[in-house]
Amino acid sequence: MHMKTAEITLLGKNTSYVQDYTPDLLESLPRSRGRDEISIKQENLPFSGFDLWTGFELSWLNGKGKPIVAIAEFFIPASSDNLIESKSFKLYLNSFNQTKFATPEKVHSTLEKDLSQAAGSKVQVKLYINLNHYPAITTDIPDECIDHLDINIDNYEFNPDYLINATSEEIVSETLTSNLLKSNCLVTNQPDWGSVIIRYEGKKIDREKLLRYLISFRTHNEFHEQCVERIFTDLNHYCHPEKLTIFARYTRRGGLDINPFRSNFETSLPVDRLIRQ
Repeated sequence: MHMKTAEITLLGKNTSYVQDYTPDLLESLPRSRGRDEISIKQENLPFSGFDLWTGFELSWLNGKGKPIVAIAEFFIPASSDNLIESKSFKLYLNSFNQTKFATPEKVHSTLEKDLSQAAGSKVQVKLYINLNHYPAITTDIPDECIDHLDINIDNYEFNPDYLINATSEEIVSETLTSNLLKSNCLVTNQPDWGSVIIRYEGKKIDREKLLRYLISFRTHNEFHEQCVERIFTDLNHYCHPEKLTIFARYTRRGGLDINPFRSNFETSLPVDRLIRQ
């Protein structure tokens, strides 16, 4: 695998679509790039969690040359040294298309080996060969959605200062959600659309200020994983919750979606796949 420590080489550039297994297509990006900006130290993370990638377009040939299709879930630990660049991930998965594998177990072990090497940590892979076994769509995001708030917006530049003095003295335990999260790819400027789930315990957060803060990501350029870690860090810094979980479900692009989960108190996902996925 190639560690890119300078400029990204594939994202935003014309590339060939290789259809024979090529693990060297995977590119790693150090998580420290984004974490240094928000003062997160790799050796002392304020959260645990993972990035859940869903591959909807995985296919290969069995030993007789017959195509097999599957859906795959990839769990990349938040503690890994690297994230995997998304376009290289798509190209890598495409390289399975015309490759023969004797068994699904061989595909599974190959994916785990290659992705773990790229991430610098053990990556867990789940394969759904029977597509009917893949979890059904959740048609509505649970708990309290704050998108109904009737507010005027005239500035779409990222601004964490919306969270200044955003708490009251009331102590609550609640889950707030929004479908209005949008940011842009750090390199290509393509829009990234997501729904964010914020579960916390502590002083009650002003929902209007929180919504203004989330909307301020609308023209912000950053990777999915970095946006979620920024939200986690900003809410910790300004609102001081005793417990905090941030989970974002993003829409797919090129057959892959990226869903970062960060928490300092829980390990299970707050919501299954959403209607926009």
